[in-house]
Amino acid sequence: MKLPDPALLLVTDRHQARLPLADIVRAALSAGCRWVSVREKDLSDEDQIALALTLLPIARRHGACLTLHGDAALAKACGSNGVHLPAGGDPAASRTLLGPGKLIGVSVHTATEAQALDPRLVDYAIAGPAFETPSKPGYGPEIGHKGLAEIAAAAPVPVLAIGGLNATRAAEVLAAGPVGIAVMGSIMRALDPGQEMKALLAIVAGAHPRAR
Repeated sequence: MKLPDPALLLVTDRHQARLPLADIVRAALSAGCRWVSVREKDLSDEDQIALALTLLPIARRHGACLTLHGDAALAKACGSNGVHLPAGGDPAASRTLLGPGKLIGVSVHTATEAQALDPRLVDYAIAGPAFETPSKPGYGPEIGHKGLAEIAAAAPVPVLAIGGLNATRAAEVLAAGPVGIAVMGSIMRALDPGQEMKALLAIVAGAHPRAR
């Protein structure tokens, strides 16, 4: 399945959010973002579904995709556009459950993991952490430009970079090979998430201009 355009995924984290999550998502989508994923794994299944259902109409009004980080069954239950699986997740079972018309992504941390992805089952990968990030301290050693380049070259699917990205670093990582970026804290913690999103979108557009 084709990725949303632009290739910039906003991942939610209500614990870092300065504003109500719905307001942040609305501002990001108004700025031009077209892809949001709900990542609130500490919530119960019922609360994850309820949260996704509050954000889904906002996404639909902007012609955007809403996916869910974690469980394909929850992604299906809330009627989202797909699921993002952790490293070691089961894309085959997720594809069977969700069908061919939904986005399925997987987190990867090495070129070996990226190379093993099956493009018949997986639409994209998220590689990280690109840099140390306050969003997920201790999540793992940063893979940096070299790691991102190796993963992007090895993966049979498009790769998004994540981890410690702002407007400056976004340009750096896109030059290493990923087609886009996934962001969390820089938008969640922003006083003006719409303006922050516009700055990031400009970087993505400049790195990968559309064919004319």
